[in-house]
Amino acid sequence: MARTWVVVLGVSLGVSLALPAAPASAHNSLTGSNPENGARVAAAPARIELRFLAKPDPGTTKITLTGPDNVAALGGEPTFSGSRVSVPFAPGAAGLYVVGYQVASGDGHPIKGEVRFTLTTGTPAQPPSSSPATDPTASATPTAVPSSPAAATSPPAVDPAAAERSDDGGGAGWLWALGGLVVLAALAAGLLLRRRSPRP
Repeated sequence: MARTWVVVLGVSLGVSLALPAAPASAHNSLTGSNPENGARVAAAPARIELRFLAKPDPGTTKITLTGPDNVAALGGEPTFSGSRVSVPFAPGAAGLYVVGYQVASGDGHPIKGEVRFTLTTGTPAQPPSSSPATDPTASATPTAVPSSPAAATSPPAVDPAAAERSDDGGGAGWLWALGGLVVLAALAAGLLLRRRSPRP
């Protein structure tokens, strides 16, 4: 009889110890990653790997990957292999990268967390352009050609025939004017003589 009670108590104790363990084992959790949390890497890996306690469900698992200045660094869709999740990595500038994950446990309870690592080398920033902006119309502007000193200081050529014609024209004009004055003087003298002559 006493032996029977010992067996009953042992079974009851085993059941009581096993019951709390069932829901606890249903919770999933992260067991490791590559790169590891807090690691500093010089060469960027092609993929980031997350390892979980239980196989995550692809339909409910969410993975994010961001770099410096919260720039997305996810290079594609994650792939699942058993309890491992592999994420393509598209590195940018050097700095801190954060892998965020959310997986669902067997009991439906979501598990969230982060893996942080530092990339010590990355894409260098493009230096600002220091070349001055060029005016597209500057090359089309014609350059003034300075005139030769000889052309600027030489007097205009004089046609001898034209000068002779000019001189002849000036002399003929003076002759016509002088003749006109003589005719006027003669007419005036005639009028004077007629006035002074006695009337019959």
